[in-house]
Amino acid sequence: MARSVDAVVSAVLLGRRGECAVLERLVAVVRAGQSRALVLSGEAGVGKTALLEYLVGRAAGCRVVRAAGVQSEMELPFAGLHQLCLPLLDGLDRLPAPQRDALRTAFGLRAGEPPDRFLVSLAVLGLFAEMAHERPLVCVVDDAQWLDRASAKALAFVARRLVAESVALVFAVRSADQAAELAGLPSLVVEGLPTDAARTLLRSVVRGPVDDRVLDRVVAETRGNPLALVELPRGLTAAELSAGFGLAGEWALPDRIEEGYRRRLDLLADATRQLVLVAAAEPLGDPVLLWRAAEQLGIDVAAAPAAAAGLLKIGPRVSFRHPLVRSAIYWSASAEQRRAAHRALAQATDPEADPDRRAWHMAHAAVGPDEDVAAELERCAGRAQDRGGLAAAAAFLERATELSPEPARRGERALAAALASHRAGAPDTAQRLLALAEAGPLDKLQRAQVDLLRAQIEFAVNRGADAAPLLLNAARQLQPLDAARARETYLEAFTAVLFAGPLASGGGGREVAEAVRAALPPPRRPGAADLLLDGLSTRFLDGYSAAAPILRRALSSFLEAGLSGDEGLHWIWHAQVTAGDLGDDEACALLTDRHVQLARDSGALSELPLALTARITAHALAGELEEAEWLLAELAAVSEAAGSPRAPYGALMLTAWQGREADAAELVEATSHEMPRRGEGIGLTYLSWAQAVLYNGLGRYEDALVVATRGGGEHPWEMTMPTRGLLAELVEAGTRGGKADHAADALHRLTELARASGTDWALGLEARSRGLLSDGAAAESAYREAVDRLGRTRIRGELARAHLVYGEWLRRERRRLDAREHLRAAYDVFTAMGAAAFAQRAARELQAAGETARKRTVETSGELTAQEVQVVRLVREGLSNQEIAARLFISPRTVEWHLTKIFGKLHVTSRRQLFR
Repeated sequence: MARSVDAVVSAVLLGRRGECAVLERLVAVVRAGQSRALVLSGEAGVGKTALLEYLVGRAAGCRVVRAAGVQSEMELPFAGLHQLCLPLLDGLDRLPAPQRDALRTAFGLRAGEPPDRFLVSLAVLGLFAEMAHERPLVCVVDDAQWLDRASAKALAFVARRLVAESVALVFAVRSADQAAELAGLPSLVVEGLPTDAARTLLRSVVRGPVDDRVLDRVVAETRGNPLALVELPRGLTAAELSAGFGLAGEWALPDRIEEGYRRRLDLLADATRQLVLVAAAEPLGDPVLLWRAAEQLGIDVAAAPAAAAGLLKIGPRVSFRHPLVRSAIYWSASAEQRRAAHRALAQATDPEADPDRRAWHMAHAAVGPDEDVAAELERCAGRAQDRGGLAAAAAFLERATELSPEPARRGERALAAALASHRAGAPDTAQRLLALAEAGPLDKLQRAQVDLLRAQIEFAVNRGADAAPLLLNAARQLQPLDAARARETYLEAFTAVLFAGPLASGGGGREVAEAVRAALPPPRRPGAADLLLDGLSTRFLDGYSAAAPILRRALSSFLEAGLSGDEGLHWIWHAQVTAGDLGDDEACALLTDRHVQLARDSGALSELPLALTARITAHALAGELEEAEWLLAELAAVSEAAGSPRAPYGALMLTAWQGREADAAELVEATSHEMPRRGEGIGLTYLSWAQAVLYNGLGRYEDALVVATRGGGEHPWEMTMPTRGLLAELVEAGTRGGKADHAADALHRLTELARASGTDWALGLEARSRGLLSDGAAAESAYREAVDRLGRTRIRGELARAHLVYGEWLRRERRRLDAREHLRAAYDVFTAMGAAAFAQRAARELQAAGETARKRTVETSGELTAQEVQVVRLVREGLSNQEIAARLFISPRTVEWHLTKIFGKLHVTSRRQLFR
């Protein structure tokens, strides 16, 4: 074996010892039980495919699976992934049911709800890990720049999570810019051969004498590209080569190589050229399909000498000498010849077994608009959406638009294509298709839908600043046409207003509320969403006190409805925001926990970052800082997996309560720049609230007063929970910082909110704040009420702060014994929470009252990494390895690997011992 591999290196990989060594080390690491991902990048013909062949040759004892991106397949969802996973599908039954079902649906093996793309990706990771149990797995993907988008994203997801599965995932791409999904993975740039190796290779393929100066010019012109060195001389005459004229011109290197192939095509018989064209148009490499299509064109089997020309090989699969051969063959043919090839392939493709590829060939065969083909493409789009291939659905619909003969149908399909593009995360494409839709004759409902989609794209991109007026305009148009959709759109407009906060443009929430009240009669039997819409309208027009009873009814309806499935995911954010606004801590905890569970159970991982952010904030407010920190680590993993930025709200509140000033400063810096850019003003409100908590904990009351005034003074109509929190911070900062007038004004507004809410959380904060501005018996009564009310809630941090300010007041009243009782209670809760700044403040007050705070230590293991800590936590929750893997977006094999290391570090031998 070694001798044959060395022969390959000598003949094909001349001058590639360094690259070969990298691949050899990769295989060795994978055989040793680790995993690796690698991206080979370099121009066409530079030798990437040869290096992949060398890797496969070195992978003795490993299972090898292969795929190659094909340019014409880029619109077919999961085509590349299916090609790679096809030999492994017998291992599907080993996966957890949600992952198994997601992958089967994505591959069209079963009917079902469109799977979340992250669940599909996690299933592929699990499948690779399971199959590598038997023997190391080497996955090779050539021409990855031509993978369909769904496959590229899934494989990039897998590549970033390979750790200890004995899996290698190696890609070859022409340019890193052409495969953005693979950015950041370990890479190896493959460049042209060194001059000496290039001259040696060139001499080996040139027949007859050649002047050294001509050799040098060829090497220089080709930049040592091996394919160019081998192929270009074959298309040149001896006179051209000896004189050096064959390389004249400014063509790009791939163009020159393709031109060499074209010259060789010119020497073939017509039937042979037609056969290779059909092969170039058929991406599956299926020889049976090729011959069936050839029969449609009347091509005799005798045309098989095409293989002898060295351009393609017809065996169990049809393969080309090089991808540039396929490109040269396809694009050198006339448009009519290409259409004829695709028409033959469409006729040869089984409409039952592979309707999508048949329709795609029909589309390429169409001479002009064709309603039958457009309708078939529309059906393909529906199937693609069912498999979670939104980008593919958009491509099918866009092509259907182009082939639609009737202007009305063209506009309708362009609108559908724009919606699919928006859902696929391609806002620029969606905007272009919307413009195309507007050019057609649209009815009133369709024009309203165009405006609605444009508004939704704006909200998705910029989160609010300019989205609310656009959504309001769309809702007004929908009102006489589709009342139910109009109500949902008005709610979306309110959502945009709340996100925009102080950055909202136009008339903000009041303008939306006026439109709702003027246009929408209340339904006879209002549901939860109807009550919420009515409550928000009332709040912006008549004030929070008038709105609170309606919002309470809306929240009760949400809770009674159960909020499950897709409908639950649609409304649960509104429900938990309503719970927070009303100060209902039990409902807030229940709904944020339910949101996370729904996102996990349904596989809606794109929804999970929002759910986790809300749950982290709820934990932080409840004083459950350790739980919040655990979820923050999960949020980091989810956001990294999704390639989306992390919402800062939960992290801001956590670091504020922990008193971590340096970490908070980094978050403040990032949020201060990012939120205005996105028009997400609510982020600035949360930022001010978190900063005020931090500064009050540190005893920097003047700083707390500045940020609290900036965040809550000018927009009393914002989301009530952060406004209420800001007002409470402003009262404390004002009274401690000598600004009693600021504190009194804030207390007045806080009292109005609290009495309208009527919950212990809201009334407890108000009572604590009232105590800070009171004297004598009134102050003591207020503090006692605050301790009593907050003691009946889950909001431990605010309860501890009530004990703290009460204890501070008692010490100033020279009631040192009573003061120590409350200061000790505050210190113990803050310490148990991990609220270091508040704990230090309580300790100082306790010392001033004549008692030294008992220092508490928590046993930790600094040897564990962040992910190992996560694994330990999830083991203690009772999760299996598969469940932990799904939660952390890693494979079960990696969980096992982490547990082995954890057992060694903690000197335990079983999962049970981790509980102790």
